[in-house]
Amino acid sequence: MGHAGDGAAPTFRFAAIEGGEIDTAGWRGRPVLVVNTASLCGFTPQFDGLQALQDRYGAAGLVVLAVPSDDFRQELSDASAVKEFCAVNFDLTLPMTTITPVLGRGAHPFYRWMADDHGFVPGWNFNKVLLGPDGQPVGTWGSAARPLGGAIEAAIKAQLG
Repeated sequence: MGHAGDGAAPTFRFAAIEGGEIDTAGWRGRPVLVVNTASLCGFTPQFDGLQALQDRYGAAGLVVLAVPSDDFRQELSDASAVKEFCAVNFDLTLPMTTITPVLGRGAHPFYRWMADDHGFVPGWNFNKVLLGPDGQPVGTWGSAARPLGGAIEAAIKAQLG
């Protein structure tokens, strides 16, 4: 629901961890929190908070997208191991991509767009990007920013209007 004249953000396709494709075009009009994750990272307990955000605000429109990446050398060996780890330890129902590069020239197009157009590059696992309903980023946070009870939740509420 952008205003007239603002630049339409691009949409992106990711390979889904369970097979098939995730197309962000299907989420236009909804806020999307994109988080680069890693199963072996000290921040993995944030999966609980990310799932709680999805549970709390999903009906109102929020999408939380987990993007596992081994760019910081803390991801499991393959997508099935990641899927099992997250299912067993966190009971996640979030949409999740396959293991995806988020840094440098080989980064996924979403992360290249964030770097080139918005100056944001993940500094570690569990960096967060909130896209507004128009697909443009409205906030970015580092690993230590907790999903619940702070700036991220407030920003999500603002986007849900």
